[in-house]
Amino acid sequence: MGLIVKILLTGVAAFLAASFLPGVQLDGYGAALILAIVLALLNAVVRPLLVLLTIPVTILTLGLFLLVINALIILLADSLIGGFNVDGFLWALIFSLVLSVIEAILDMIF
Repeated sequence: MGLIVKILLTGVAAFLAASFLPGVQLDGYGAALILAIVLALLNAVVRPLLVLLTIPVTILTLGLFLLVINALIILLADSLIGGFNVDGFLWALIFSLVLSVIEAILDMIF
């Protein structure tokens, strides 16, 4: 049950973030829910592999390279989902940061 609530909160956070970021387009609530599911799958499967492969760079940058990995996950989700569009790496990075902040706020509320 907790996973379903987390996915729903991620969908709401993605919809809110996309609504005020001009470089990110999301076609409705259904696309936001699909985005949340795809992000959950990518974070469970692809992200650990990327983190493992980039351990030296992550250590050198004191963990800041994880932001780049998050942006790459967003860009990968963009290529997989038809109703979600990000206009480049910088917007993916900003969307990732805004999404994280909104999710943290929603997690504290619920």
